[in-house]
Amino acid sequence: MKNFINRLFHMSRELKLFAMASVLMGLAYSMVDATFNNFLDARFHLTGFERSFLEFPRELPGFLVVFVSALLWFFCSRRLGGVALIFSAVGALCLGLLSNSYVIMVIWLFLYSMGQHLFIPISSAIGMELSHEGHTGQRLGQLNALRNAAVITGSFFVFLAFRYLNFDFQKTYILVAVIFLAASFFMFRMKPQETKVPKAFLKLHKEYRLYYLLAILYGSRKQLFITFAPWVLVTIFNQPTQTLATLLTIGGVIGILFQPLLGWAIDHLGERRVLILEATFLVLVCLGYAFAKDTFAEHTAFLIICVCFLLDQMLMSVNMARAMYIKKIAKQPDHVQAALTAGVTIDHIFSISIALLGGLIWNVFGYQYVFILGVCIAVVSLFAAMKIQIPLQAQPISSAVLEIQQD
Repeated sequence: MKNFINRLFHMSRELKLFAMASVLMGLAYSMVDATFNNFLDARFHLTGFERSFLEFPRELPGFLVVFVSALLWFFCSRRLGGVALIFSAVGALCLGLLSNSYVIMVIWLFLYSMGQHLFIPISSAIGMELSHEGHTGQRLGQLNALRNAAVITGSFFVFLAFRYLNFDFQKTYILVAVIFLAASFFMFRMKPQETKVPKAFLKLHKEYRLYYLLAILYGSRKQLFITFAPWVLVTIFNQPTQTLATLLTIGGVIGILFQPLLGWAIDHLGERRVLILEATFLVLVCLGYAFAKDTFAEHTAFLIICVCFLLDQMLMSVNMARAMYIKKIAKQPDHVQAALTAGVTIDHIFSISIALLGGLIWNVFGYQYVFILGVCIAVVSLFAAMKIQIPLQAQPISSAVLEIQQD
């Protein structure tokens, strides 16, 4: 503990500001996640189709983020991060105060989600900028652990506020907007970097095609976890809402310890080995989802599914290894954020597609075949990870990182 406190005091100004922004961001997003479904049910009494339709405006910003980032090229990553948090603040505030109809609510949801998706690649890019050479994974792991702690805190606050403090959705989303604005304030306090007019918008580089493939595979496997893993618990094992909430909380607590360890592993074992291990475990997880119920007794099968769910949640964090891979192979420093942003767009194209395909497979063939598809995705991911080669020479980005740290 004493060593951790000493590290906090010796953090650079930029890292302290970004850490504060990250913690506040995690707090705000978790408060929305913990209340949004109840908000929809209480305010609009949605049908199943209307609730399903909301996934389109919620995920569409992930596809559009590369285009929006191109339009906002004149902001450096730190300033764009501040702007993204303002988008989320306005979206959350309007969700709570101005959602007079379902259609109007969809507009505010889109704005909120746009800010959220804009911040995803920026967060990784800035985290890598603020790391010491050779310890990038450790830094990303530390920042993710801080966000995990904030997520748990935000969810617990919602529980206490609604149960004991007479909170409602309006008060919650007003508070969320204030927290987002505070996070944006810390982002704008960071020292801006120089911006350059891009030579071409939305350009995909053939040198990064393996990274783009990894983004496709990540988007596909991500949707299996987000959409179909909880659905197995709810519809196949008939578990109540409390079970999923408990598993998410346990996963969050594990993540606080796991994220720094994962970052250390990436730094010391390399992205290739870590991604190979991820794909191997993902094969086992998907096999567990698919065949546990038909192979084991009901209680044992349920416990296996819970373990698979927690492993799946942990494996989602390995996406930081993909971010570090593009940093190491990038030909120019300004390619990193551009590639990360393109990766988010590519990932969402395939995550939306796999959700539709998986739903069709579930209805026609059964839930097991959705996870057999997951096994196939994991096997392709395994072979893709084996293709990773990190250049031995120091990357040009290293000097840029050092300049930022020295400032």
